[in-house]
Amino acid sequence: MDNTPPEITASPAQGIGIAAVERDTGLGKDTLRVWERRYGFPRPLRDAFGERIYPAEQVAHLRLIKRLMDQGQRPGALLRQPMAALTEQLAAPSETVGAGDTADWIVPKLKARDIDSLRAELAQRLARDGLERFVIETLPALNRRIGDGWMSGEIAIFEEHLYTELVQNLLRSATHALGGRGTRPQVLLTTVKDEEHLLGLLMVEALLAANGAFALSLGAQTPIADIAGAARATHADIVALSFSAAYPWRKARDALIELRAALPAVTGLWAGGAGLAGRGVDGVRIIGELRDVAPALAEWHVAHPQGGRH
Repeated sequence: MDNTPPEITASPAQGIGIAAVERDTGLGKDTLRVWERRYGFPRPLRDAFGERIYPAEQVAHLRLIKRLMDQGQRPGALLRQPMAALTEQLAAPSETVGAGDTADWIVPKLKARDIDSLRAELAQRLARDGLERFVIETLPALNRRIGDGWMSGEIAIFEEHLYTELVQNLLRSATHALGGRGTRPQVLLTTVKDEEHLLGLLMVEALLAANGAFALSLGAQTPIADIAGAARATHADIVALSFSAAYPWRKARDALIELRAALPAVTGLWAGGAGLAGRGVDGVRIIGELRDVAPALAEWHVAHPQGGRH
């Protein structure tokens, strides 16, 4: 392992701090530090106070890696590739349903800053598609288009945040409208510490509600002990966690093992998201794709013909 200390720089103008890199790329501070130790990239400079600062070209490289991680690729392989190779991969045609013609409209709407029109257009597409199709097909395509625009500089960071907030509010409203229809299973949703991404969790919550489950969300970053306590207090049939691509696999695995041990044996533990792609943990049901939520619920009902343990 390369233990060469980062270069000292005299001017913060030569880069940006780790907190700003986290906001810019969506990669957590812990992830950046682990990659630095394990892979030798990124290689931040240090300011006069010894704090990490990242040159612009390294931040651009990290954006490319994050976009490909969001498509399910492994960071270990991506970190060994030059920027040119990563750019070629992103430029390759996508075979994902809805990734092209259903998503391009979002950029001019967002750039026009006509929030009411954008909100209305999203609501119309939700009404047209129905909640389940909107979450499984339309919304992932929009998310990818926004991500690509952010990556290329076509969309500013604040515009990406604006889009995310609009979509999250739309999903909350649509899910709450179904609140009285859900009964069983009772599913407790959250993320663990240092996992801040809420959109994936809201998408799963919407699918659960659309398929007749009772979904209760604790929001993001709930400590393991509190998740276990809430599961007992609410008599949850299932606890469901979401892990984004930026969340380190080993931390996700350890959190799932700890939570599985803390939950009652009769409480199911489900987990999904790009951070778990192709991975498995004993005693945990891995939800590989959003379209797998409904079949997983159907299997639960078959295994619990009396409606669970309550």
